[in-house]
Amino acid sequence: MIQGSNLELALFSDVPEQDTLETLYDLNQENTPEVGSLSSVNELRSLIQLSALNFFVLNEEEIIGFIICFREGSKYHSPNYKFFSDCENKFLYIDRVVIKKEYRRMGAGTLLYNHLSKVANLENLPICCEVNTNPINQISLNFHSKNKYIKVGQGYFDDHSVAYLKRK
Repeated sequence: MIQGSNLELALFSDVPEQDTLETLYDLNQENTPEVGSLSSVNELRSLIQLSALNFFVLNEEEIIGFIICFREGSKYHSPNYKFFSDCENKFLYIDRVVIKKEYRRMGAGTLLYNHLSKVANLENLPICCEVNTNPINQISLNFHSKNKYIKVGQGYFDDHSVAYLKRK
């Protein structure tokens, strides 16, 4: 675990127990449309099974957030992931970052991203992600800009659009 004020990160590589999975699912759904909605706990389970690197954010022992990341070569079928697969040989893709509303803007996202940067630097990997531009997620766009992510593309979909971002 990594300390950061009262917050800690805990790595999880296997699919968590059902009650923890349900907590993560509920957090995900509470954070839509900033992150994509999931149809079920089973869809979340499938994402975790395909993923490469995941962390819980804990306040004491309460899960207040999580991040799910993929590496190149995954069988993940997201069009956003595919954008980076088509552009990058090696990368770490952030599929979703979720922080419980009452803990936002208290350092949890920074703690996650700082640790993720350290992990990516060990293998000289760019970190890739997307942020909604319609509906706009200005807080996330500002956060990523402050953390030296640059726009490398744009994706347009029936119900939303995204900016593709990368940090070397």
